[in-house]
Amino acid sequence: MKRLSRTVDAPKDLGTEVIGVPEGAQVDLDLRLEAVMEGVLVTGSARAPLTGECVRCLEPLEQECEADFQELFSYPDADDRSRFTDTGDDAEDEDDTLNLEGDLFDLEPVLRDAVVLSLPMQPVCQEDCPGLCPRCGARLADDPDHQHDEAVDIRWAALEGLAEDIRHGEKDNVDGTAPGADEKQEK
Repeated sequence: MKRLSRTVDAPKDLGTEVIGVPEGAQVDLDLRLEAVMEGVLVTGSARAPLTGECVRCLEPLEQECEADFQELFSYPDADDRSRFTDTGDDAEDEDDTLNLEGDLFDLEPVLRDAVVLSLPMQPVCQEDCPGLCPRCGARLADDPDHQHDEAVDIRWAALEGLAEDIRHGEKDNVDGTAPGADEKQEK
């Protein structure tokens, strides 16, 4: 077993459209390498700075992520040994197997998977971020008393007018009969 600590530059596109590790940012790795029968078991953690934007108010934000991972890097001749213990899933096993290349292994795919899976799905600048006003787009954190005059949606304007007519009709009809009832009785 061997323990290593390294600082590496972040690869390109390490994140999502909303939040991620900037290219070239310092990623701190703490690794534990263990020799096992099939290869080298790599267990570790990665810490890296994140930049992105709040999904509620669209303000820039900076956070830090920590991702844990564990992966087995197989010896190149381990494929020959696995042929004797056939499980029937050869096509799937070949795609999922990471191999050592001499004494080296490529940690980038493992690191990429671990970091992207550890990212917040909906990053926010603060837990109680009120977001933006749905009418004008003003940032509600800057103006907590932000309000608009009550305006009627034009699609409902005809119904609003009908409601006003009914309210006025009820005021005119003091005796409790429906408007137009006198006309029906006269006929």
